[in-house]
Amino acid sequence: MNKFFKRSWAQIDLDALKSNFEAIRERVEPASKIMAIVKADAYGHGYERVVNELRNNGCDWFGVSNLEEALQVRAVCDDKPILILGYTPPEYASQLALNNISQTVFNLSYGQALSKYAAEEGVEVCVHIKVDTGMSRLGFSYHDNGLDSRSVDEIAEVCSLPNLYREGIFTHFASADEAEEGELFTRLQFELFLDIMERLRRLGIEFDFRHCCNSAATLLYPEMHLDMVRVGIILFGLYPSEKIKSALGLLPVMTLKTVISMIKTVSADTPVSYGRTYTTTRDETKIATVAVGYADGYPRALSGYYMLCDGKRTPIIGKICMDQCMLDVTGLDVSEGKTVTVFGKSGDAEISVDTLAEKLGTVNYELICNISKRVPRIYMRHDEIESITDYISS
Repeated sequence: MNKFFKRSWAQIDLDALKSNFEAIRERVEPASKIMAIVKADAYGHGYERVVNELRNNGCDWFGVSNLEEALQVRAVCDDKPILILGYTPPEYASQLALNNISQTVFNLSYGQALSKYAAEEGVEVCVHIKVDTGMSRLGFSYHDNGLDSRSVDEIAEVCSLPNLYREGIFTHFASADEAEEGELFTRLQFELFLDIMERLRRLGIEFDFRHCCNSAATLLYPEMHLDMVRVGIILFGLYPSEKIKSALGLLPVMTLKTVISMIKTVSADTPVSYGRTYTTTRDETKIATVAVGYADGYPRALSGYYMLCDGKRTPIIGKICMDQCMLDVTGLDVSEGKTVTVFGKSGDAEISVDTLAEKLGTVNYELICNISKRVPRIYMRHDEIESITDYISS
């Protein structure tokens, strides 16, 4: 059980995941529930073990992107509510109801279609109304409480439709992760959200759950926690942006590792990898080929960066290939089969996902979500392997 094919693997620290959740629970207002966002295979960490760990530590809700993800979560967790944040074809109303999965309703026509199919199947679907207060993505538009007043009437109509239970209402902040720069707009969105809820309340429409805080807002705006917060990236020990650092003491959950598959020594003026963009300059350069590439989710744009070998920064030379790349290990006492840290800690050294994201001009979310399915997830507890998820062989 505790053996796996050592090519490249993502090491998932369950102790860190538990620690992060406990730290978040302490930060969240006591009356507010926590929805863990576990879409995209729990941000690349593996939904099954992540969901089980969070459920066992008191997580209240789970949030996903689509029906397929919701059914995966339901298969391993039969006692916690699940919200689909995105689109589900309305003809799947019975699957939503029979699996106790709540669905986002984002406009009147979708609500009408969902109600129609639910009525035909004789089921009731729990719904959360999505209000667009400034993201301009899904939701009933409410950017201006004067110009968008029609949304109040449309939401009220959805809430009166048969076979739908109005369980929740929510919005999503567009720039909470910009900290001070985004505060004014975040507060504007919150005021709009409060305003539309008050207008609905006057019509006799209230909800069990009101939620608006993503990870950034959960850390920055405790007064906005309402009935529930939706946390994703901070569960995995990463912050929503470089502008938000907290005394929360979050611990990175994922470390990506690989192994040296071959070592060779070459002379000066030897080209390395595709396009011969790198040529050796020493009389003798020791090259280690490692078994990770862009098909594993390690971007080609990181060519010329470095990994950690024996806790030392080891430069990548030449272009990263689909399945492999090359390191300059001249002067290092290394051998074939040795473990190399692609990102994470090695001894006193660390390559953070945030550092890689900054170099790539992207966000940390993208890097961890893109670790491919051919990379097994190795779940660790107390520094021992507890379980393994191998997507290809399972």
